[in-house]
Amino acid sequence: MEQNVLLSMSHITKIFTGNRVLQDVSFTLEAGTIHALIGENGAGKSTLMKILGGVYFQEEGEICIEGRRQQFTKAKDALTAGVGIIYQEFNLVPTLSIAENIYLGKELHTSRGVLNRKQMVKAANEFMEQLGFEMVDCSRSVSALSVAQQQMVEIAKALFNRSRILVLDEPTAVLTEKESRKLFTMIHRLKEQGVGIIYISHRLEEVLELSDKITVLRDGKYIETLDNGRHQVEKEELVRLMVGRSLEQYYPDKSYTPEEKEILRVSGLTKKGMYRNISFGLRKGEILGITGLVGAGRTEVVKTIFGAICQDEGTIWMDGKEIRLSSPVDAMKKGIAFIPENRKEEGLLLDRSIGDNMILANEKKVSRQGIFRRKLKHTFLDNYFGQLDIRPAEPDKTARNFSGGNQQKAIIAKWIATNPEVLIVDEPTRGIDIGAKAEIYRLMDMLAGKGLSIIMVSSEMPEIIGMCDRVLVMCEGELKKEFTREELTQEKIMRASSGLDG
Repeated sequence: MEQNVLLSMSHITKIFTGNRVLQDVSFTLEAGTIHALIGENGAGKSTLMKILGGVYFQEEGEICIEGRRQQFTKAKDALTAGVGIIYQEFNLVPTLSIAENIYLGKELHTSRGVLNRKQMVKAANEFMEQLGFEMVDCSRSVSALSVAQQQMVEIAKALFNRSRILVLDEPTAVLTEKESRKLFTMIHRLKEQGVGIIYISHRLEEVLELSDKITVLRDGKYIETLDNGRHQVEKEELVRLMVGRSLEQYYPDKSYTPEEKEILRVSGLTKKGMYRNISFGLRKGEILGITGLVGAGRTEVVKTIFGAICQDEGTIWMDGKEIRLSSPVDAMKKGIAFIPENRKEEGLLLDRSIGDNMILANEKKVSRQGIFRRKLKHTFLDNYFGQLDIRPAEPDKTARNFSGGNQQKAIIAKWIATNPEVLIVDEPTRGIDIGAKAEIYRLMDMLAGKGLSIIMVSSEMPEIIGMCDRVLVMCEGELKKEFTREELTQEKIMRASSGLDG
């Protein structure tokens, strides 16, 4: 084995209830290398990493770290062998300090056996400084940190445990552009120190920018490893390898024109500390984009339209009539539906079945005279599972066990089944793979073509430009610019988002 090979996973096979979720997959990581692992949701990335992390045990294949064969039976075994995995959901104790989290399980004590917090804070501060992390005082509680800072603590914790293999799973999913750039700088610094980094992301632009090598999985199988250092890999090549076909057209052609009829109008909406004097209209069959930097007030505005936030000033009209919304129930009765940004916390009951989640807003459709009818439920679910191509077609399966793309399609199904006039979608494709994104885009386009009016909040400029008939740009709680589809460019959006125009 080559001297610089840190990790070798050979011919890994994993079977769940008779289904081969990984089949003869091999993966190699070299020291001082950023190696991206990509594939659609369900491709097997997470399962492979959970085997590496000691969460699952493979039926076939072997793992070698620095030439030594490993037999992991629990997560602690992998940690001891030098594997640190930073999952999307952080494994920190929020009530403890930064130092206490870093030293968890390895606490320092005084000669009297008392916890030596002072020494742990001092050592943790020095360790952070050695790593080059921009970090607040390590005596601070983790609960007081931003998401980006918590991520840094997770990485520091892994490195403190002498991890030479670092797995980052969708690390920029909830970071701003500025925070992501700081993370990239830190990743390059770790690479220079000889750490091997496995980088998992749906954001192909990041993958192409950061990685030295890229391994593609599809349907639980190894497809190919590309050397991004020797030649610049193209995004279209990655897409073809991931989905098994070329995405000739990522965004759908708009074959319709929104009607002139105005379905919704807001005028002078103001909520102190959030946004001020917001006014705009929404036409029938229009996809209206709202964008801007994180903290611009976008989500707060649409939550007001859904009745989840009460405005201090301003009015909302539906079909030319003023409406008053004191709760989301009021908005639903008026024909407004809302798909939140955080589907796992606000959009789904993860421990209930996906079918139950879809029925939550549609109980009248599966009952007669207030009595639940099993046949109506099956007909309802079969219709929407087929219409939206939700996979697997198992309505009784727990929601958390579906991929992000299929979770999102289930939430969309739940709301379009209520026959709304207005559908609000906040970051509709966050954390979703490229194939599922294209499906969501086609679905939104189809719904708009049938006359549904859509407000789409998004931070991703390509999807704002590719999907919207008109775009509103917010900055620091104010509506700065409005662009038609023909006027849209990334530069114009960025200038307005930064307050340089308007």
